[in-house]
Formats: sequence, C-alpha cells, structure tokens
Amino acid sequence: MTEMYDITIIGGGPAGLFAGFYAGMRTAKTQIIESLPQAGGQVAALYPEKMIYDVGGYAGIKAANLAKELEKQTRLVGTEIRLNETVVDIQAQADFYHVKTNRNEYDTRAILLATGNGAFNPRKLAVEGLDHLEDKKIYYHMPDVEHFENQDVLVAGGGDSAIDIALMLEPIAKSVSLVHRRQQFRGMERNVQRLQESTVKVMTPYLINDVREAVEGIDVDLKEIGTEALKATHFDKLIVNYGFTSSNKIIKGWEIDLAQEHRMFAVDSLMHTNMKNIYAIGDGVEYPGKLRLIATAFGEGPIAVNQIMNDLYPGKRGPVHSTSMFEK
Repeated sequence: MTEMYDITIIGGGPAGLFAGFYAGMRTAKTQIIESLPQAGGQVAALYPEKMIYDVGGYAGIKAANLAKELEKQTRLVGTEIRLNETVVDIQAQADFYHVKTNRNEYDTRAILLATGNGAFNPRKLAVEGLDHLEDKKIYYHMPDVEHFENQDVLVAGGGDSAIDIALMLEPIAKSVSLVHRRQQFRGMERNVQRLQESTVKVMTPYLINDVREAVEGIDVDLKEIGTEALKATHFDKLIVNYGFTSSNKIIKGWEIDLAQEHRMFAVDSLMHTNMKNIYAIGDGVEYPGKLRLIATAFGEGPIAVNQIMNDLYPGKRGPVHSTSMFEK
C-alpha cells in the first residue's frame, strides 16, 4: 500500500522547511519533497554566500547557513525531507491526494505548496562552448569563498546580488572587478555606495563579448556599449550573476486545477487555495498585501499548518510553546 501522510509539503526552501518544522510540532505525519539535491531552495542554490538581514534573530546570516539551520531544525521533529525528487503529478481522490514524483508515489490528506517561482535556472553567458568550464573557472552558483582566495576574479551583473558577491570577495580575492552593461547599477543605494567606497574595480558600460580558456584562468573580451571597441582582459575566475529564469511547466501538468493570479497561486488570508486541503505559502502565492520576505513566509507556514490540522483533526490542540516539546 502507498504510505499515507497528513501533510505533503512541495518545496524545500526556507518557507517549506519552517512549515515542515511547525507541522512536526503539531505531530503531523509530514514529508517535504524538493527537486534540488539540497535543501534551502533558491537562496541556497544560487546565492549561498549572500548575506540575509531580514530574518528575525540574525544580524546577518549567510544563505547557506540559514538553509542548514532550517534543515537541522526541521529534522528535530522527524519531518522527512526527500531531496532530488520532483512532483510530476497530483491527482485528487475521494478524501486525499495521490502524489506522483519522478521516483515514487505517495498518498496525502493535505498538500502545502511552497514552490516559490517554480523550477529555476541561472541566465548564462551568450557564448558557446563554455560548458566544460562551469564550476571550474566560470560559476553561475556561488560556491564557498575559499575557491577564490588570492585569485583575480571578474563578477558580471548589475543588481544587489552581484554587488554583494563582489564586496564579499574583496577581502578574499587578490583582485575583484565588476562588469555591468550600464553606467548605473540596479542595486540599493547603500549597496552602490559601499561598492564605490571599496577597492572593487568597476567596469561600465561593458558586455562580455567572448570568453576563452587560457593555460591559467580565462581570457575575457569586453565590448564597450555603443561602440565596436573590445577590451582584452584576463582573470582566474568569472562569476556570472545575471539572475535566473523560472518555469512552472511541471505544475501546469498536474491534474488538479489551482486558481492563479498573476501566475501565482491565489490564496485567502488563511493560505487556502481554491481546492480542499491544498494550501500555498511563500514567494509563489498572491493575496492582498502580500510581502515577499522570508520572514513573511515563516509566518504563513504555521497559519496553513494550523488550518490543515483543524480540518484533519478537529479539536486537537497544538503545543502551547516549543520549549515544552524539547526540554529533557
């Protein structure tokens, strides 16, 4: 027989992980299904070294460390975390849902969607033949900063994440350059000011025209915007931060018919979708006053879990406070 869960959370980013923790606090039989090979979602996969400042209790924490702490917290309550597993279909049954993944099948009484913006991939350089250099000399996912110690590094991008990466590498790398196709950066004013006050070499307005592997490092041709002039440069490593593209193609293939608003799941103030016992939280939902912060998603998860438990187990009370569950 297919195993039956109380709650299946689809998406193992910060929103899904904290919801999984709270579901465990409510003693719900819960699983989290995440398509990536690690927990933490977008912040951990694309910007693991990025500092996050809008989570209560932290005066700044690396995205990768936040993901690790959230995963550790979730495992405290026995919530199962299934990594590298993608939900390919959800079928409504009489009083439960049948969930099919690329690896297994499950039955669940309720579903909590924490899918964010869907499957995502970084925007890559428009230069052919660079695949063999990825994660060696060219990076789209930020690894540990130790990879860049005493290296000449070029960062490509014009937003806050690109600026954050350049400033983060400044005390680690031998030199850091930042190339952007416009004179003005898209980052917040405070970040741009910090960049201007740093030793990071700002190269604007330039586009990366070509990249070639060298015996050591890479040769990069930069094209000045508005001209045909090329500037030849050489670096040890290149970090490309052009953002990412997201897709909800797999979600569109599910048999359930979820109402959407601006390509987001439409939910009410209790995080309930248009379908019985299917709730949604995080960056992938829309409702009046929605604020896309990790801190907001941390509040949405318990609201949804409580509503699910009220429906599945009427009269069952949750814990008064977490201390009573973990004191020895």
